[in-house]
Amino acid sequence: MQPDKVFYEPAALNYELGKELKEKFKSTDWIPIENHNNIEQLRKNSNKEFPKMKRHLIIGVRKSLKYVPNHKVSDFLVPYTSSGCSAMCLYCYLVCNYNKCSYLRLFVNREQMMAKLKKTANDSDKDLVFEIGSNSDLVLENTITGNLEWTIENFSKCEKGLLTFPTKFHMIEPLLSLNHRGKIIARISVNPEEIIRKVEFGTSPLKERVRALNQMCEAGYKVGMLIAPVVLLEDWEKLYSELIEYLADELSPQAKKQLFIEIIFMTYSFVHRAINQEAFPKAVNLYNQSLMTGRGRGKYCYKADVRTAGEDFLRKQLSQKLKGIPIIYIV
Repeated sequence: MQPDKVFYEPAALNYELGKELKEKFKSTDWIPIENHNNIEQLRKNSNKEFPKMKRHLIIGVRKSLKYVPNHKVSDFLVPYTSSGCSAMCLYCYLVCNYNKCSYLRLFVNREQMMAKLKKTANDSDKDLVFEIGSNSDLVLENTITGNLEWTIENFSKCEKGLLTFPTKFHMIEPLLSLNHRGKIIARISVNPEEIIRKVEFGTSPLKERVRALNQMCEAGYKVGMLIAPVVLLEDWEKLYSELIEYLADELSPQAKKQLFIEIIFMTYSFVHRAINQEAFPKAVNLYNQSLMTGRGRGKYCYKADVRTAGEDFLRKQLSQKLKGIPIIYIV
């Protein structure tokens, strides 16, 4: 990523990573801000400015380090070195959380975050799993900061605990030679190629993602796979059947032996609809009134019978073509 502008909290330049980023992007305009959470001039932008805002980079100091209990792959969701993303998936929950302001934010106080991770892990009487990628894509971020490499190298020295992160990107080569000591669970998110192309703008193709999963497994990492989010376009049964067939053919025997699968159905919102209609007027419309129902204020999910039919279809296809690989949850 080569940002067109960098918005930064001046305090970020007191940190080593902040200084490195200032040097790296010295030819880019740097604009001081008071708070990375509230850049008024960007919040006032119209929805059609959304793609342009994705070219901005925001650099700050993360204030809150509060862990949130989780009971899926991890024990805790951990605020970590970035939030937001430069990709533009039309359903992204971060768009809903931050409205138009889901651009990539980098936090330079990584030493503070790592110290808390290590202390929490070592103080526990069991191996805790920490999800460090719930608010961003750390493989993408790593191409800018090297933070994921730094994180793996530092956390691998910890006596207890594991880290996990999901990704829609394939740029994992810098991670393959690291001494991770089996303490990392890399989870690759997949979708039919047509959905990646029409809905997950700016992310890696399916072929590259599957290759990355196989490479991570070969390098000794623990690996998982998300089919997420499941998007029920008009020909969804054909698309997901072809996806699972492709996975059956292309996943390595080694990956199939240790994989687990997470399945997440898409949720959508009024905020998504408003932004997508103005920013991507020619894109596929993800809102389908016949399939969706309200879920809380301004949010939509698939109707119960539609969701049940989708789950039954995916379970059947996976049991036939990827037999023996556990599905640890479907939401």
